[in-house]
Amino acid sequence: MKTKSKGLKLKLGIPKGSLQEATVRMFKKAGFYIGISERSYFPSIDDDEIEVILFRAQEMSKYVEDGILDIGITGNDWIMENSSRVVKVADLIYAKQSMRPVRWVLAVPQESKIKTVKDLNGKKVATELVNVTKKYLKDNKVRASVEFSWGATEVKVVIGVDAIVEVTETGSSLRANKLREVATVCESTTQFIANRKSWMIPWKRNKIENLALLLKGAIAAEEKVGLKMNVAKKDLKEVLAILPSMKKPTISHLSDPEWLDVDTIIDEKVVKYLIPELKRAGAQGIIEYPLNKVIY
Repeated sequence: MKTKSKGLKLKLGIPKGSLQEATVRMFKKAGFYIGISERSYFPSIDDDEIEVILFRAQEMSKYVEDGILDIGITGNDWIMENSSRVVKVADLIYAKQSMRPVRWVLAVPQESKIKTVKDLNGKKVATELVNVTKKYLKDNKVRASVEFSWGATEVKVVIGVDAIVEVTETGSSLRANKLREVATVCESTTQFIANRKSWMIPWKRNKIENLALLLKGAIAAEEKVGLKMNVAKKDLKEVLAILPSMKKPTISHLSDPEWLDVDTIIDEKVVKYLIPELKRAGAQGIIEYPLNKVIY
């Protein structure tokens, strides 16, 4: 049953930039359509209780901490960089290109003599993630100069910087710029965060928790598909031996007493291998279908 908000609005920050497209897609799978105009920082959303504002991921945790936003989506890297005191509602593992954490790596030119972080003593490092990098160097007892770099950090090693700390998902950009990884400074996942005062307001907290549940369900479904098929009773044991499943397959009786309907959820990456095996094991009428949400 929907709780009445009495005109209350939940202010949601969506990250502008590299995470924007993936975030909007996740919200759509969760059941919320967000429409973004190129000329506006105030996207529309098909929920009268939510107001959406676009902010850079780098600034998001500050605005949530200060109460300008009730909730926002940003990387854990920027929460650490800003030392923001916010409620981490949910860990949403998705990024621009993949469904895994991103890494901030220490990188140097391929021909550089720097082999480990210890070799950076007295050297110069460029990065957008200044505070986290300084802490990493301090933890490794390395004294190096860290300078802020806003974008195109890979270019800095060509004009006098000894190393960079840059974010990567696949490492392809670093390789394209003839850079070599030396160490991982930190890993980061996308976080759904809330203002601490907003979290204490019952209506807002309920709305936030509902959003988190639906978003986590959308992400859980991202790399999975549903698979259903008809199986003769005599072939059931062999078919079940092939099928992996999250829990147990759902098995229902058909109008023919000798046949069963088998329905399960599996990783999309393995389905192309399983279908031929299932067919050979006796499964018929095999249907693969996409999923929007998987709620545990």
